[in-house]
Amino acid sequence: MKYSLELVVNPVSFGQVSIAMLREIYKRDQNETVPLFVIKNNFSLDCFDEDPDFAKWLKACIDSALKGHRKTNPIFKLWHLEGSMKSYSNDQTLFTFHELDSITPEELNIIKAQKKVIVSSQFTKDTFETYGAKNVEYVPLGFESQYFFNTKKRYLEDRITFGIVGKFENRKSHVQIIRAWLKKYGNNPKYFLDCAVYNTFAKHEENQSVWAQILEGKNYTNINFHPFMTKNALYNDFLNSLDIGLFASGGEAWGLPEFHTVGLGKHAVVLNAHGYKGWATEENSVLFDPNGKKECYDGAFFHKGRPFNQGNLFTFSDDDFVNACEKAVKRYESNPINEEGKKLQEKFSCKRMTDSILKIIES
Repeated sequence: MKYSLELVVNPVSFGQVSIAMLREIYKRDQNETVPLFVIKNNFSLDCFDEDPDFAKWLKACIDSALKGHRKTNPIFKLWHLEGSMKSYSNDQTLFTFHELDSITPEELNIIKAQKKVIVSSQFTKDTFETYGAKNVEYVPLGFESQYFFNTKKRYLEDRITFGIVGKFENRKSHVQIIRAWLKKYGNNPKYFLDCAVYNTFAKHEENQSVWAQILEGKNYTNINFHPFMTKNALYNDFLNSLDIGLFASGGEAWGLPEFHTVGLGKHAVVLNAHGYKGWATEENSVLFDPNGKKECYDGAFFHKGRPFNQGNLFTFSDDDFVNACEKAVKRYESNPINEEGKKLQEKFSCKRMTDSILKIIES
């Protein structure tokens, strides 16, 4: 085997990219295993439809790791900068995701310790290089068509359904998005806001409390919050039910849920910044510009003064966001299907992503 892997093998966060890549490798030669080390000992495909042959191949890859890997093997690791100084190999290529506009000396040292560092955003590549990194490659992520596809169902057609997605946290600007939308469209039966903004690091009761705080004690008849969706089929169904996605995160390395939503042919309001710029264009999205930056520190995922995750997020004005919503409504009314958005599936395939990664590993 030319290389080994160290990945998260579950469907959440990093694991979405891991599984997409592993499936591509599996398709190419199901009889050849790749030494696979699982980060955090977390191996789960529970959220997907059962695929016993793929699961069997994955287990064989994991079982072969200690027998088949050599320190001289190139290894591909998908993980945070924090925790990536250690390696099973003397020849490590790291794929990492970074959302901020700066890096610390500690982060730079970890980057320089890798043979190559792959990032999913030109913004991230530019940031790393601004601080002196010279070993950084940009690889766009891929549309996972096996798990995200048109359900061909008919959803509620007497209203326009907006939607927001992603783990609930300050970085993603969910509170500002929801409150600005409610100020414009709250209790208007023509419009509905469906929210899949659950924080799995918090208890369900804590999520419910946060949702109530967002509404500031007011009653709205046209907004709904979903609990965490444990099955990918349910999440795919949710994305299919939307008409317009609202994507204004202050920092993203790509934005997989947003990307998949637009790729399914949904219209979208997108902040013209960071990783979104890799796939969101004037043709497939209603773009609006940021109006500045703010410090990222939230006391939960970003702590000031630490050796990791220091920097700023992009900000935007409510007026610019609402104006973009109005433009998106007009686009939807002109044609409910975002034909330009659907082109993302072919332009950014998981095959192309995997080919690019393997070429870097083996170079």
